[in-house]
Amino acid sequence: MENKSYVIWNNKGGVGKSTITFHVASAYAAKNPDRDIVVIDMCPQANVSMILLGGGKIGETNLQSLISQSIPKTVVGYITNSILGFDVSNLQNYIIKISDENKYLPENMYLLSGDGNLELIAPLLSERANAIPLSENDKPWEKIHSIIKSLTKKQINSPRPCTFFIDTNPSFSVYTQIAILAGEYLLVPINADDSSIFAITGLFNLIWGTEQKHPVYGKYTFASKANDFSIERPKISLLLGNRFTQKTGTAWAFKAVSNEAIKKMYEQYEKYPNRFIFSDTPINNQTDFESSFSFELRDFNSAGVVAANQGMPLSKMIESTYEVYDEKSIQVSLEQRKLCRDKIDDLVKKL
Repeated sequence: MENKSYVIWNNKGGVGKSTITFHVASAYAAKNPDRDIVVIDMCPQANVSMILLGGGKIGETNLQSLISQSIPKTVVGYITNSILGFDVSNLQNYIIKISDENKYLPENMYLLSGDGNLELIAPLLSERANAIPLSENDKPWEKIHSIIKSLTKKQINSPRPCTFFIDTNPSFSVYTQIAILAGEYLLVPINADDSSIFAITGLFNLIWGTEQKHPVYGKYTFASKANDFSIERPKISLLLGNRFTQKTGTAWAFKAVSNEAIKKMYEQYEKYPNRFIFSDTPINNQTDFESSFSFELRDFNSAGVVAANQGMPLSKMIESTYEVYDEKSIQVSLEQRKLCRDKIDDLVKKL
C-alpha cells in the first residue's frame, strides 16, 4: 500500500476546515488501523492542533509546549530546518503521537502541529521561493513549494503506509500554496451561502489560473509558476456541504444555494475533467456529478462545541451532558451525535 494525502481547503473562511479535518482524520484512523494517520496543520491559527492536543485550555497549553521547544515540534520547525539544509528524514523529531496527549484518539494518529510563527516566516518563504536561481538546476520556487509534499512521501513506521490530512488557512499566502501542493486530493468544504459560490470561481483561478493570462502580473501568479515547473496540483475529490440546516421548512433555501455551488463545480468539470479524480460511474449531467462529487455533512451543533473543547471524536461522545469551561450542563443530543457520526463514517468510506 502507498501513502495518500488529502488537503482540505477553500479560499473562504468559516467553512469548517479544521472541524472537518479533526472528525474525518480521527474516524479514518479508527477504521484504518493498518495505516498511520498524520494531520499536518498548515494554518497559523493551529485550531485543529489544539483540538487534537486535548481541546480547550489543555490543547492550548500542549500546543505552546511544542512551539517553545528549541527545535519546535511544529510545521515551523520542520520547514525551517528543511530550508537550512538540515537532515529532516526522521519525522519523529517533528511529529508527535497524538494519543500520548489525548486519550480519546487512536494509537495510529500523529500530528505535525500548527504554529502561529508560520505567519512570521511567510516573508522568508516568499523571498526564498522568488530568489534568483544560481544555475539551471537551481529551482528555489519549486524547492520551497515542495517542502511539505516531500514529507508526505515518507513513512513513520515503515513499511506501514501513511495517510496525511492537511488543514489549511483560507488565505492564499505562500504557506497555503505549500499546503495545497502537498495534497494528492482536494476536499472543498462550503457553506450554504452566496460567498461560498463565489469562492469556487476564486479557487479555480488561484490554483489553475484564469482563462486569460493577465499581460502584466500573469507570469508571477502561483498557477503560472506551477505550470512553469510542471508541478502537479491536487485533484478535486469531493465538495463537502457543511453547516447546512437540517430543519424541514428552511432546508429548501439552503438546498437552492447548494445546487448553485454544485452547478459551478460541474461547469468546471465539463471544461476541465482532469482537475477532478476519476469517477468509476459515468458523468453525463449535473445529477451524476452531484452523486459522485458532492457530500453533505450534518450540522454538529452542540456536539461540535464539546468535540472542540475536549478533543473528543463523536465515537467517544457517550454522555448526554458535558462541562465546557464554566458551563456544566452542555446538552448533547445522542441522536444528533449518532447522525453526525454516521455521516462522517460515510464520508470516510469515500476516501
